[in-house]
Amino acid sequence: MKLKIFTLFILLSFGTGSIFAGGFQINEHGSKAMGLGGAYTAVVDDASAVYWNSAAMSFMEGTNFILGTAIIGPSTIFRGVTPSINKSSMTRQVFYVPHFFITHKISESFSVGLGASVPFGLGTIWEDDWLGRYLAVETELQTIAVPLVVSWKIADNFSISAGGSYHHASVLIRQAVSTSPFEDAYVNLEGDESSAFGYNFSFLWKPLEILSVGGSFKSEVDFSFEGTAEAIGPDQLAGLLPSGDISAELTTPLNIQGGIGLRVIEQLLLSADFQYVGWSSYDTLAVDFKDAAFEDLAEPRLYDNTFIIRFGAQYAISDELSLLGGVYYDNHPVEPENLSPSLPDSDRLGFSIGVDAQLTENLGVSGSYLFIRSSEVTVTNSTQEYTPGGAKFNGTYNSLANLLSFSFHYSL
Repeated sequence: MKLKIFTLFILLSFGTGSIFAGGFQINEHGSKAMGLGGAYTAVVDDASAVYWNSAAMSFMEGTNFILGTAIIGPSTIFRGVTPSINKSSMTRQVFYVPHFFITHKISESFSVGLGASVPFGLGTIWEDDWLGRYLAVETELQTIAVPLVVSWKIADNFSISAGGSYHHASVLIRQAVSTSPFEDAYVNLEGDESSAFGYNFSFLWKPLEILSVGGSFKSEVDFSFEGTAEAIGPDQLAGLLPSGDISAELTTPLNIQGGIGLRVIEQLLLSADFQYVGWSSYDTLAVDFKDAAFEDLAEPRLYDNTFIIRFGAQYAISDELSLLGGVYYDNHPVEPENLSPSLPDSDRLGFSIGVDAQLTENLGVSGSYLFIRSSEVTVTNSTQEYTPGGAKFNGTYNSLANLLSFSFHYSL
């Protein structure tokens, strides 16, 4: 059995679409924002402004905190391989995605903010013996971003901001490989990046008392993973199975988001956002083996730039209680033929509801629910090979997710 086959397997497993696909970009950074469907860029009024639009910090008084989490439960079913309609279900998991932000007004003109949240993450697990085990068994990504931002109120109705962010990420990937006539082998890959950096800019303009316009830019982040490959398989093939240190470079996409907020009546605030995601930055993945016995390879990923359209509504029942609602459309960056079971995703619709309550003069709480339905996608010309003989992984995917989020906010 040729070493190059195993080397290619490692390359594909490290570079699966699940690592930085649309479904692994997390936009749930505050319960109120999630309740509005993410249409929050121009109407943000709590400390999550550090993430959504840090220029809004200039319109907030004193010191503000927000602490909370999003609970995410995805579900996926695959039917195939065509012409079969046999059903395989992804193992159900629950992910807890925390967020924390703090802002402080230094003077009439300047404010600062600091935070911690998870911009990319989640994971997928399939049964060890399922049909697509040579494409994906387990994939897990954990990231954390720590932004530091400063805003400047240039005029009474206009502010700008800029900042930088520190990022840490770790990845775990497990996948089967055929060693026929022997039993399957499994290759585990673990890697981490401890010092990646990004930057961001934003603005907020309130030309009228009832109208606000905002925009934000978040840069690409270049990750240089250092990892270890470990193979578990038949003793007879121990010398052929890849192991040892590897490295790979990945770039997460830039994000440009613009929004508008309009107070239709005193109680009702409407908002809309357009988010552009530069996924074309993830076009090729190169993996280097430090052991010269294994050949370095590069594999195209063929991601496209994409977008998300968001709408939100906030209705104030009283000064202390508001109802939230939102809807969004998320355009997936991967063509069906390149879809992998490591992230079986497609175009998505999200529907959210929520509530925002002020409990005391300083303490408030918000809670929201988001239902995400991915459109059914049928793959007829897959580039993914699920057998050693090169058979294509054609079939139909159905995915959905349920999300709950809670945030506590406090001001001084």
